[in-house]
Amino acid sequence: MERPPGFSLFGVTVSNRTNRLQKTIHATVADRRYIKENMTIQNPKYKPFPAVKMSRRAWPERVITQAPTWCSVDLRDGNQALAVPMSVEEKLEYFDMLVKLGFKEIEIGFPSASQIEFDFTRRLIDEKRIPDGVWVQVLVQSKEELIHRTFESLQGAPRAIVHLYNSTSVAQRRIVFGLDKQGIVDIAVRGTKQIRERIPMVPGTKIRFEYSPESFSGTEVEFALEICEAVGEAWGYTEEEPIIFNLPNTVELMMPNQYADMIEWFITHQKHPKRAIVSLHTHNDRGTGIAASEMGMLAGATRVEGTLFGNGERTGNVDIVTLALNMQTQGVDPKLDFSNLPAVRDLYERCTKLDVPLRWPYGGDLVFTAFSGSHQDAINKGLKDRTAHPEGTWEVPYLPIDPRDIGRNYRAIIRINSQSGKGGVAYVMEQEFGYVLPKAMHRDFGRIINRVADERGEELPPEDILQLFKDEYLNRETPFKLLNFVEIPKENGVVGKAKLEKNGVILEVTGHGNGPVDAFVHALLSSGAEPFEVVSYSEHSLGGGAEAKAVAYFEIKSGAGPTVFGAATDTNIEIASLKAVLSALNRSCGRP
Repeated sequence: MERPPGFSLFGVTVSNRTNRLQKTIHATVADRRYIKENMTIQNPKYKPFPAVKMSRRAWPERVITQAPTWCSVDLRDGNQALAVPMSVEEKLEYFDMLVKLGFKEIEIGFPSASQIEFDFTRRLIDEKRIPDGVWVQVLVQSKEELIHRTFESLQGAPRAIVHLYNSTSVAQRRIVFGLDKQGIVDIAVRGTKQIRERIPMVPGTKIRFEYSPESFSGTEVEFALEICEAVGEAWGYTEEEPIIFNLPNTVELMMPNQYADMIEWFITHQKHPKRAIVSLHTHNDRGTGIAASEMGMLAGATRVEGTLFGNGERTGNVDIVTLALNMQTQGVDPKLDFSNLPAVRDLYERCTKLDVPLRWPYGGDLVFTAFSGSHQDAINKGLKDRTAHPEGTWEVPYLPIDPRDIGRNYRAIIRINSQSGKGGVAYVMEQEFGYVLPKAMHRDFGRIINRVADERGEELPPEDILQLFKDEYLNRETPFKLLNFVEIPKENGVVGKAKLEKNGVILEVTGHGNGPVDAFVHALLSSGAEPFEVVSYSEHSLGGGAEAKAVAYFEIKSGAGPTVFGAATDTNIEIASLKAVLSALNRSCGRP
């Protein structure tokens, strides 16, 4: 099929030379055929993931309106991926945390795989650590001796989910097991029947059943449904006691929308959809595990398995913290309590010996931190607007969630380096130390901080910023230093008598004005100071109580040069104001 230069493809003009599309729209049947016949595979080592044949998709038009049933697999899937697996005591502590967070289903391990897994299961049961309403889940392969050992571990449990799995993917069937489809189905059905037969071993224990066609992501979706329904029939699933069909994106092979297609196809093609709970178990090999789970929920899944902070094999399991808090930012109650996320992270890092990356969503040290000046300014203004409108919808630029809702604070939201702006510096001074710099002063002090940060080539901690402020403004006592000031009220104003030290020489000067500051300025001029005028002035208290200090800010202008700021503190507001005038004057004298 020959196409001329500039042919129409997908309804837009495409150059054969560049072969770049300007828009993405649905292709016509002819266009699709042309692509199939003429597409050059640049790297034949890999092939594109096959699309699920669907005439219509419902999931793109849906929104998530309620939380799924969450199942933590931290203690099994997450634990098996650790270089140093958790001890029984660490697993007990971790289990207690998961319960407090609100998990109602917790996969506690693979009790038939090792003694430590078996012992942990027994500790939970024997010490009656499983609260009412919480289901512990145990994983087992389709092997009779392992199933028997699993039921031995569950004796006396109040309730448990037995989770059976076997590999079903094309690659596993061919490479690992050397079996056809029927052989794989036989393994799953045989294990299901063996589990059913052993229920009498645990009298008084409520048993639910979960089946995973492992590597669902690499399995033909038609075959995945076939084997699941064969398992369901073998189990005897009913609407009153539905089975859990867990459909793992064991290795993320496709785009998340393709995973959603597989989930929706599976759900809509079931013979008995009301007899099954469809569950997701996504990994993060392509870095889109969160999106795959969110789209899988849109496709109709009502249960999600995952781990805190995404621990798991290779690139990890889906991160339930991120999934849950994503819902919270959309106004959906996630039914999990992450109001003290720092404490959750601390226990997670201590038990797993892993670190949550600095930029990891919600939990990382820097996710509520801005270095960019424009970002800092917008956050600062947004937080002030929030203070003025505390009952409104959360709408602070660059912050998708209120950090306080997850136990974070604003201390580290704005941090300063050479990329930071004047607004960020002003924010740190106000939030950390209570100095409300006049707006016109933001640029003046911001330039100083940027210069120092650039020279150091590193971030400036708040304490260093405060020290620079003190050195630049509060401690400026050369050439002028105030030793004493006395004001004498007069009918037409104030007479001010100042005792100054100028370059080591004591001066006593007098000035007259309409107030103490005006009188002090005139006294300074009589001492030989270069003429200047006061451009702006502001003051506020630092802290509360009788011993609280006041801070004053002055902006002065001398000659044709730029304005200069000064600042000072004192328990007496008038003295603070006079010292701030000297601060500005001294800074003006020190300029080249």
